Amino acid sequence: MPSDWAVELHGVTRRYGRGGSAVHALRGIDLALPPGTFTAVMGPSGSGKSTFLQCAAGLDRPTAGRVVLGGTDLTGLSENKLTALRRTRLGFVFQAFNLLPSLTVEQNIVLPMRLAGHRPDRRRSAEVLAQVGLADKARRRPSELSGGQQQRVAIARALVTQPDVVFADEPTGALDTTTAAEILALLRDAVDTQRATIVMVTHDPSAAAWADRVLFLADGTIVDHLDRAPAAHIASRMTTLTTQATQTRPAA
Repeated sequence: MPSDWAVELHGVTRRYGRGGSAVHALRGIDLALPPGTFTAVMGPSGSGKSTFLQCAAGLDRPTAGRVVLGGTDLTGLSENKLTALRRTRLGFVFQAFNLLPSLTVEQNIVLPMRLAGHRPDRRRSAEVLAQVGLADKARRRPSELSGGQQQRVAIARALVTQPDVVFADEPTGALDTTTAAEILALLRDAVDTQRATIVMVTHDPSAAAWADRVLFLADGTIVDHLDRAPAAHIASRMTTLTTQATQTRPAA
């Protein structure tokens, strides 16, 4: 069913373990993100950022609650159907690039199409390569590229199937400041010109400042948000949350 929302989380809880030793990574997250938006997710260490991303992307199943992507309820889907959905309707960008070294740039980009059982669309591949500024690098191997160029390839791969949502996990964590800004500008452009929907986990206030909205997690819940905020405001809020988390954390 078509949906007005790209991503919906309804009462999403994720618990690891049982009884007194159980760890509550997420505690009843309610959230709806519209298409064509760029959302950053931040929080102190242990706040639930990675678990949030994994549950929202269908990589991990919540203990309770529902996740809906582009109108498709992931609750109860088989692993095979979840895998098929991830290959065709989701894009992923990781800190470590996750390119296959034995494949060319073009082959890495069309890999989601091959894994989904579709014939690679070389015209679409060339289109996204040009979009990320690597039109002349199609036949190169990842080892022949800089870190920033490899992340550009990863972005092209994430966008090639025109997914409902692109999930980015610390996409600039391994890059210098200048290269990171170039990568974030590409993500911003994908939102502004192609109506892509991006959800990015980051620890960097400068990266989060590129987003439309920054969500702050603490102890598995969304405790605050900022819209179109400068890096200084985001950093100040993160400092407050980190201080609060340190003060409330039990002594070892």
